[in-house]
Amino acid sequence: MKRIAIVVLALAAGMVAVVAAAGLSPWWWAAAVPLTLLGLLGAADLSQRRHSVLRNYPVLGHARFLLERIRPELQQYFIERNFDGRPFDRDVRTIVYERAKGTDAEQPYGTERDVYLPGYEFLVPSMAPCPVPKTPPRVRIGGPDCARPYDMALLNVSAMSFGSLSSNAILALNGGAAAGGFAHDTGEGGLSEYHLKPGGDLVWEIGTGYFGCRTPDGDFDPAEFADKAAHDHVKCVSLKLSQGAKPGIGGVLPGAKVNAEIAKVRDVPEGRTVISPPYHKVFSTPRELVRFIARMRELSGGKPTGFKLCVGSRRQFLAVCKAMLAEGTAPDFIIVDGGEGGTGAAPLEFADHVGTPLTEGLLTVHNALVGAGLRDRIRIGASGKIATGTDLVKRLVQGADYGNAARAMMFAVGCIQAQRCHTNTCPTGVTTQDPRRARALDVRDKTPRVQRFQEATVASALQLMASMGVTDPADLRPHMVRRRIDPYTERSYEELYEWLEPGQLLAEPPAAWAADWTAADPDRFTV
Repeated sequence: MKRIAIVVLALAAGMVAVVAAAGLSPWWWAAAVPLTLLGLLGAADLSQRRHSVLRNYPVLGHARFLLERIRPELQQYFIERNFDGRPFDRDVRTIVYERAKGTDAEQPYGTERDVYLPGYEFLVPSMAPCPVPKTPPRVRIGGPDCARPYDMALLNVSAMSFGSLSSNAILALNGGAAAGGFAHDTGEGGLSEYHLKPGGDLVWEIGTGYFGCRTPDGDFDPAEFADKAAHDHVKCVSLKLSQGAKPGIGGVLPGAKVNAEIAKVRDVPEGRTVISPPYHKVFSTPRELVRFIARMRELSGGKPTGFKLCVGSRRQFLAVCKAMLAEGTAPDFIIVDGGEGGTGAAPLEFADHVGTPLTEGLLTVHNALVGAGLRDRIRIGASGKIATGTDLVKRLVQGADYGNAARAMMFAVGCIQAQRCHTNTCPTGVTTQDPRRARALDVRDKTPRVQRFQEATVASALQLMASMGVTDPADLRPHMVRRRIDPYTERSYEELYEWLEPGQLLAEPPAAWAADWTAADPDRFTV
């Protein structure tokens, strides 16, 4: 195509020269040049063999490729309604932008949603609302084996790595976390200077690649882990088992993207492709997982330690619960990532069809821990499309103690949902390593937006809870959220889902859980 373009330009220049030499009117060569270009383009289309459309419809066929290229933008800006866009609709994006900017996030004239449509959910208001708390509550993270517990905010920055995000995006997110007093999960890409410089509280995430604490052959390096986990800004340590958008697969970072800076952060050779395996080397059974979590806590000096997963087999999670009981130790927190969670890039089949959605994932983890008598020592974080106060309240009702947001935080720093995250051509400088594009994201401007968005969203959640007659998230109950089943029927979460009693699995498992509880083996991950 480059050769064709050069030939076309050369012929066009020659035509201009001929026309000029002939002394013809400028109008003649003004028309001759584009006609010549179109003619040559048509000839090239007829002779090429890659695109059947262009062979049958030379010149005009290019309109198809142009429209296909700008289809997402046309859909987002001119076609979709306020409430039906994907992954996030315009209403949600707008409310995040407005809260991040500190402007009004009000709506006139009532809801545009069909409240009689099956699947519609609503919160149950109280006839005796409560005053809104002046100070947002925090969640104490740290079980009996934890020496340095941490008070987690109700909403925090979810896992996003340096490398997936630009340095400026990381600086803005961490600066916002520092200003607002909430936590920032590093993602599995290592602990970079951009995470540390602004001074925000960190949850250091370790993935299967052990980036930032790995040996030359890719194993876990306990000495380097202990050294970095001792940093004052690292408040918690998280072991990533799986991710909502692509559970069960690893990742590949092409060598072309492994520059000197990323190589240093991740402890990998510069310019060489890095592969994150789909599995961990440090454990292969539920019991080994629980022991390794305990080891991480010891190496970190007693800081809260937990793991993140996208829930799959309930039987396997119950096996982990049995391992906790057998070993007499447990993680301080578990982050549940929903199947609707985001990522910079994932196979379509995995993003669309693998992994439990957040609602069912939270219910599985919460009920398993309650039934095993472990819930009082383990806190649960929820991650997956949390962007509004309503999202946060629903997740708290479903069993979470706090929430994490990734894409909503990206909106706060300027993301426009262009969905170019994997191309290195992000138009707003959020998900790119191109210095020219990344400089468009002004850290001083975006940092307060992160802080304002988090503060306003938590305030909205507290206001919603107060309208429901609750001031403490721990007092939320399943009957406080209802879902429409059909145009004539709606049910509460209490009626729709099974809720176990403390220790019920140990005493007499209910029929729906008995087979999985019996088959769960702390010494192997039974499918």
